[in-house]
Amino acid sequence: MATTVDEITVNYEEEGKQLVKELEKEILTKGAWSTILFKYQDLDKATGEFKPPKIAIRRYQKRNGEYRNASKFTISSMAQARKMIEILDKWSGDGGEGEAAGDDGED
Repeated sequence: MATTVDEITVNYEEEGKQLVKELEKEILTKGAWSTILFKYQDLDKATGEFKPPKIAIRRYQKRNGEYRNASKFTISSMAQARKMIEILDKWSGDGGEGEAAGDDGED
Protein backbone atom coordinates (compact mmCIF):
# COMPACT_ATOMS: atom_id res chain seq x y z
CA MET A 1 0.00 0.00 0.00
CA ALA A 2 1.10 3.54 -0.74
CA THR A 3 1.82 5.92 2.12
CA THR A 4 2.20 9.01 -0.12
CA VAL A 5 0.18 10.15 -3.14
CA ASP A 6 3.31 10.02 -5.30
CA GLU A 7 3.67 6.27 -4.60
CA ILE A 8 0.19 5.43 -5.93
CA THR A 9 0.22 3.60 -9.26
CA VAL A 10 -2.09 1.49 -11.43
CA ASN A 11 0.78 -0.73 -12.58
CA TYR A 12 -0.20 -4.32 -11.84
CA GLU A 13 1.61 -7.62 -12.17
CA GLU A 14 0.71 -11.25 -11.59
CA GLU A 15 3.33 -13.98 -11.49
CA GLY A 16 5.94 -11.57 -12.86
CA LYS A 17 3.85 -10.57 -15.88
CA GLN A 18 2.69 -6.98 -16.22
CA LEU A 19 -1.10 -6.89 -16.78
CA VAL A 20 -1.65 -3.13 -16.39
CA LYS A 21 0.90 -0.61 -17.61
CA GLU A 22 0.70 2.97 -16.33
CA LEU A 23 1.60 5.42 -19.09
CA GLU A 24 1.01 8.74 -17.34
CA LYS A 25 -0.26 10.07 -14.01
CA GLU A 26 -1.52 13.51 -12.97
CA ILE A 27 -2.30 14.25 -9.34
CA LEU A 28 -5.37 16.49 -9.30
CA THR A 29 -5.74 16.88 -5.52
CA LYS A 30 -3.65 15.87 -2.52
CA GLY A 31 -4.66 15.34 1.08
CA ALA A 32 -6.70 12.88 3.12
CA TRP A 33 -8.82 12.50 -0.03
CA SER A 34 -6.72 12.55 -3.20
CA THR A 35 -7.79 12.45 -6.84
CA ILE A 36 -5.51 11.11 -9.56
CA LEU A 37 -5.93 10.90 -13.34
CA PHE A 38 -4.21 7.89 -14.94
CA LYS A 39 -3.52 6.96 -18.55
CA TYR A 40 -2.86 3.22 -18.77
CA GLN A 41 -3.09 0.08 -20.88
CA ASP A 42 -4.43 -3.38 -20.10
CA LEU A 43 -2.73 -6.48 -21.44
CA ASP A 44 -4.78 -8.50 -23.92
CA LYS A 45 -4.10 -11.99 -22.59
CA ALA A 46 -5.13 -13.61 -25.89
CA THR A 47 -2.57 -11.71 -28.01
CA GLY A 48 0.02 -10.73 -25.41
CA GLU A 49 -0.17 -7.14 -26.66
CA PHE A 50 -1.33 -4.11 -24.73
CA LYS A 51 -4.74 -2.73 -25.68
CA PRO A 52 -5.34 0.93 -26.63
CA PRO A 53 -4.91 3.42 -23.77
CA LYS A 54 -7.68 4.13 -21.28
CA ILE A 55 -8.10 6.96 -18.81
CA ALA A 56 -9.15 6.49 -15.18
CA ILE A 57 -10.06 9.01 -12.52
CA ARG A 58 -9.49 7.50 -9.09
CA ARG A 59 -10.16 8.80 -5.60
CA TYR A 60 -8.08 7.61 -2.69
CA GLN A 61 -8.67 8.02 1.03
CA LYS A 62 -5.81 7.95 3.50
CA ARG A 63 -6.62 5.78 6.51
CA ASN A 64 -4.20 4.52 9.11
CA GLY A 65 -1.32 6.06 7.14
CA GLU A 66 -2.10 4.27 3.86
CA TYR A 67 -3.99 5.33 0.73
CA ARG A 68 -6.85 3.06 -0.30
CA ASN A 69 -8.88 3.26 -3.48
CA ALA A 70 -12.31 4.68 -2.62
CA SER A 71 -13.81 5.06 -6.09
CA LYS A 72 -12.89 4.99 -9.75
CA PHE A 73 -14.29 5.86 -13.13
CA THR A 74 -12.77 4.59 -16.36
CA ILE A 75 -13.00 6.53 -19.60
CA SER A 76 -12.97 3.66 -22.05
CA SER A 77 -11.91 5.48 -25.22
CA MET A 78 -10.23 8.64 -26.43
CA ALA A 79 -13.50 9.54 -28.22
CA GLN A 80 -15.32 9.49 -24.87
CA ALA A 81 -12.50 11.60 -23.34
CA ARG A 82 -12.78 14.19 -26.13
CA LYS A 83 -16.55 14.39 -25.62
CA MET A 84 -16.03 15.00 -21.91
CA ILE A 85 -13.50 17.76 -22.69
CA GLU A 86 -16.02 19.35 -25.05
CA ILE A 87 -18.71 19.34 -22.35
CA LEU A 88 -16.38 20.64 -19.64
CA ASP A 89 -15.25 23.46 -21.95
CA LYS A 90 -18.89 24.35 -22.61
CA TRP A 91 -19.78 24.27 -18.92
CA SER A 92 -16.83 26.46 -17.98
CA GLY A 93 -17.99 29.25 -20.31
CA ASP A 94 -15.01 31.30 -21.36
CA GLY A 95 -12.65 28.94 -19.57
CA GLY A 96 -12.43 31.02 -16.40
CA GLU A 97 -10.85 28.82 -13.74
CA GLY A 98 -13.13 28.09 -10.81
CA GLU A 99 -16.06 30.11 -12.12
CA ALA A 100 -19.36 28.85 -13.43
CA ALA A 101 -20.55 30.23 -16.75
CA GLY A 102 -22.04 33.67 -16.16
CA ASP A 103 -20.50 34.00 -12.68
CA ASP A 104 -18.85 37.38 -12.44
CA GLY A 105 -17.87 36.84 -8.82
CA GLU A 106 -20.08 39.68 -7.55
CA ASP A 107 -23.05 39.26 -5.21
